[in-house]
Amino acid sequence: MPSRQSQVMGVVNVTPDSFSDGGRYYDHEAAIAHGRRLLDEGADWVDVGGESTRPGAEPVPADEEMRRVLPVVAALAASGAQVSIDTRKPEVAEAAVAAGARLINDVTAGLAEVAAATGAAFVAMHMQGEPRTMQAEPAYGDVVAEVRDALVERATAARDAGVGEVWIDPGIGFGKTPAHNLALLANLDVLVATGFPVLVGTSRKATLGLLAARADGTDAVPPPGDRLAGSVATAAWAYRQGAAMVRAHEVAATVLAARAAFAAGTPAAAPAAAATDRVHREEQSWHR
Repeated sequence: MPSRQSQVMGVVNVTPDSFSDGGRYYDHEAAIAHGRRLLDEGADWVDVGGESTRPGAEPVPADEEMRRVLPVVAALAASGAQVSIDTRKPEVAEAAVAAGARLINDVTAGLAEVAAATGAAFVAMHMQGEPRTMQAEPAYGDVVAEVRDALVERATAARDAGVGEVWIDPGIGFGKTPAHNLALLANLDVLVATGFPVLVGTSRKATLGLLAARADGTDAVPPPGDRLAGSVATAAWAYRQGAAMVRAHEVAATVLAARAAFAAGTPAAAPAAAATDRVHREEQSWHR
């Protein structure tokens, strides 16, 4: 098992349209069984979501989202699991915490008041725009500084509102180009230095598919389910840079990545700046 400083959050999408496994766990019993399997593989948390936030996704009504997630949250929590609810709606978050969720994982970073009122922990994630349009033309002056400053502002406000446990997440793939994503990964130590525990979610995301295609020298981008190598590699990198938790679809492999990352000892001090330089040199080629 990974140490408590290297937690793994397993993904349970109770949706028909998530980018990676939409529909596979849409049935309540299938979702519950999948959550239990992730726990058996070593997940510290299971993150239950009932609304896809993939690029271009349409919102789901709150009552439908609750119909999808609440039985799953209740069943997993009843077995003693640490359950997080992946939602951007206050009524869904409140109902999920009442059903047993202990953490609110919010892609809008806007539910701190709900977390404070319910006593739940809170993840403030960075997203530029909203899912339907966030990948249209994301733009930043300095993506690392802007994401850091936005997250510190939201996280500090959450702490001041009375939230006892506040996490930050750079939001890889949420309103960001591949170059933005790589710059954030190269500089995770900047987020870690804020003092808030950092959650990172790269699992199966599009940037990993593009990197795999580049590595093969082809234009053939592998589908989400075939991006295990990049998912595990970026998980190990995130742990080595000080991330406290990684959100993952393949939990068993990510647990091994956590072990490998910490078996190597204290992270080297140098690599982030060099990695950033490489990202800047490559940035223009992503837009050719």
